[in-house]
Amino acid sequence: MVVASIRLPSSLASLSAHTFRFSWRRSAPSLPSYSLPLFRPCFQVRLCSVSAGEDSEVKLSSDQSEMIFVGTGTSEGIPRVSCLTNPLKNCPVCSKATEPGNKNRRLNTSILIRQSSSSGSRNILIDVGKFFYQSALRWFPTLGIRTLDAVIITHSHADAIGGLDDLRDWTNNVQPSIPIYVAERDFEVMKKTHYYLVDTSVIIPGAAVSMLQFNIISEEPFVVHGLKITPLPVWHGQGYRSLGFRFGNVCYISDVSEIPEETYPLLKDCETLILDALRPDRSSSTHFGLPRAIEEVRKIQPKRTLFTGMMHLMDHEEVNSYLAKFLESEGLDIQLSYDGLRIPIEL
Repeated sequence: MVVASIRLPSSLASLSAHTFRFSWRRSAPSLPSYSLPLFRPCFQVRLCSVSAGEDSEVKLSSDQSEMIFVGTGTSEGIPRVSCLTNPLKNCPVCSKATEPGNKNRRLNTSILIRQSSSSGSRNILIDVGKFFYQSALRWFPTLGIRTLDAVIITHSHADAIGGLDDLRDWTNNVQPSIPIYVAERDFEVMKKTHYYLVDTSVIIPGAAVSMLQFNIISEEPFVVHGLKITPLPVWHGQGYRSLGFRFGNVCYISDVSEIPEETYPLLKDCETLILDALRPDRSSSTHFGLPRAIEEVRKIQPKRTLFTGMMHLMDHEEVNSYLAKFLESEGLDIQLSYDGLRIPIEL
């Protein structure tokens, strides 16, 4: 084991004056400076994935399922209004995020499982945050996603349930109702934050609201439209439980500060890991930072990893350039996800 000193990318101006120390098994690549050549564009090839904007190039068989990253950002999203209106300081990532198609533009973390078979397809959404409408408007028409066959909730923060009211467009105009799968503790929160969706008797006659069917889940496996979903219990801050989910050989953990020992066996033989990585320098009280997330990848040993939930200190190209070097040095296939990324999966 060696101890390496890492200096953060120069684009992270508020952090670049600090040096951080990590204990690694092997010599790890150093974070690049902004003056280094552009990163190798190998990520999409390795993952056999494309962005939603490249939909015309996607050729999926009738029984090929896929995972779509509806959002990959924090609760406040990127770009931040406060950064764009700051006359004293330029935020490079938020400025880039205003450009059309820039991968630094990130809305609330969420994925959609498009479960396809010869008999048809199902759309299963994980989390419906407060920016869900904007994300759906951006990706659903392009990808031909009309129905929502189920929504699974990881936890009851606003970036996971704030868009429940927006589901009225589906239940008013597309389908009669949407099943929601949620843990009892989070359902109790919904009784307060979205009381009128839980108890529809309080609705004024003639008013249109989302028609939702609440299904209480525990931390045991459950089935949604024939797909086995295994909860991955984690801590999202001290004493606050959140759920990741495993479907097939995909493990999705979007909000985590600690993985309990009893959850690691559920991650065994994970092929694709989607994992929380909030910021480049350190973890917060509620989220993994990049160094801790990388340590977890070393421990779990998936075939490939995509980080999600990034804040505005995480520049997409610069951090990906840094992460790409782990493939050569340690055999770890790690990259950042981005809004609209599509990954073919086997279910």
